[in-house]
Amino acid sequence: MTIVPVALGARSYDIRIEAGLIARAGDILAPFSRGRTMAIVSDENVRPHLAALQASMEMSGIASEAIVLPPGEATKSWAQLEALTDRLLDLGIERGDHVIALGGGVIGDLVGFATSILKRGCGFIQIPTTLLAQVDSSVGGKTAINSRAGKNLIGAFHQPAMVLIDPQVLDTLGPRDLRAGYAEVVKYGLIDDPEFFAWCEANGAALLAGDPAARAYAIARSVTAKARIVAEDERETTGKRALLNLGHTFGHALEAETGFSDKLLHGEGVAAGMALAFGFSVAQGICPGADADRVAAHLRDTGLPHDLASAGIAASGETLVAHMLHDKKMDAGTLPFLLARGIGQSYLDKTVSLDDVAAFLDRQHVPA
Repeated sequence: MTIVPVALGARSYDIRIEAGLIARAGDILAPFSRGRTMAIVSDENVRPHLAALQASMEMSGIASEAIVLPPGEATKSWAQLEALTDRLLDLGIERGDHVIALGGGVIGDLVGFATSILKRGCGFIQIPTTLLAQVDSSVGGKTAINSRAGKNLIGAFHQPAMVLIDPQVLDTLGPRDLRAGYAEVVKYGLIDDPEFFAWCEANGAALLAGDPAARAYAIARSVTAKARIVAEDERETTGKRALLNLGHTFGHALEAETGFSDKLLHGEGVAAGMALAFGFSVAQGICPGADADRVAAHLRDTGLPHDLASAGIAASGETLVAHMLHDKKMDAGTLPFLLARGIGQSYLDKTVSLDDVAAFLDRQHVPA
């Protein structure tokens, strides 16, 4: 088992990574059960893993109650939040209890937010079942639901008590979901680790094809990087944690244009967003064109969107920038952008003109 600590003082916790971990999770969860029934929140796509987890808990003497929600981004909503908190209250959840989030980023975000407000805060444990959730959203305590105005605008910082990652569950993911999660792996190389991006170029295909060693290495390297950044800037106050948003400002605008639907998965939006961030950096004279070309080529070679066309976006720059105005990072009318001086050299720029962004996006449309 690989154990990665997240050092946050009294809120510190461990990320445990091991193949087959879900089937052996009962003994690890026992100290959190307090002899009470533990609630597990999951979705319809995760039923096989839910059965394995409940069997393991039963063998360790832990009673459990499953709450199974609809899959998809639409579940991160006020309606589902209300339904979930009502159900947890019906189960008699106490402030000292821990609710288990078993699923992808949608389940983790929703359960994290629900437990942050339930009885003014109870505990939760993340057991992520998608690559995207394993390497990114399950770690760091960002929880949220979506609103009509945009993605993740209603939420709270609420750290889990533990994260259990079983790379073996990735065998049940479809190729598209796996690729979408891989975009977040690539992100860590582009932020500040050019050697890891080179590793991705050499090993990304093997990871996506199912190589267990490549998957385990990428997960451990990714969560180690995120744990370090979160420990330095838990609530994104110094700007360090903002680096984790590379590609997200562009990507969320693309997702908004598709109505946050399965037309463009979150990881696909991030992939295209990272390529656009590097392309915009080149247009601003900040980044070598060869580095942006490497980023776009790797995303294309691994089957991910690498520009507006491959993301299925035909909207104007003005329309996409209008989506950005709802970004939660807006500060005094200014939207900070994650740009890059090169691969592994990302930085936060608070001087970007949205007019320049709109003009750049308009230039990305290639006439048929």
